[in-house]
Amino acid sequence: MTTIIALEHLIFMLIEIFAKPELQSKSFDLPTSFLENPYAKSALGNQGIYNGMLAVTIILSNFLIPYPQLKTILILLMFYISVVGIYGSLTVTKKIFFIQSLPAMITMLLIFITK
Repeated sequence: MTTIIALEHLIFMLIEIFAKPELQSKSFDLPTSFLENPYAKSALGNQGIYNGMLAVTIILSNFLIPYPQLKTILILLMFYISVVGIYGSLTVTKKIFFIQSLPAMITMLLIFITK
């Protein structure tokens, strides 16, 4: 599940950094005219870097960190993703909750219950 969350954030990164404003508009429910603004492009690209690095952190953690510590780190990362997604759903679009927060919350729950 954590790998799926990481892949999801890689997709977010690709859309935020490289996609045309029309796809970004459709993906994030933002006006195309806003996304064509150089400041908005810069801010969205910055957000993309965060999402990409978060994905890399999750993937590398799965391979490099021993399980007892890994469980704690992944719970913290899923909690972070959940909180950021909730904020995004309150400030940008409600669908962020279902695309970002809910999968992270479910993953966090699954991590909690595994031994």
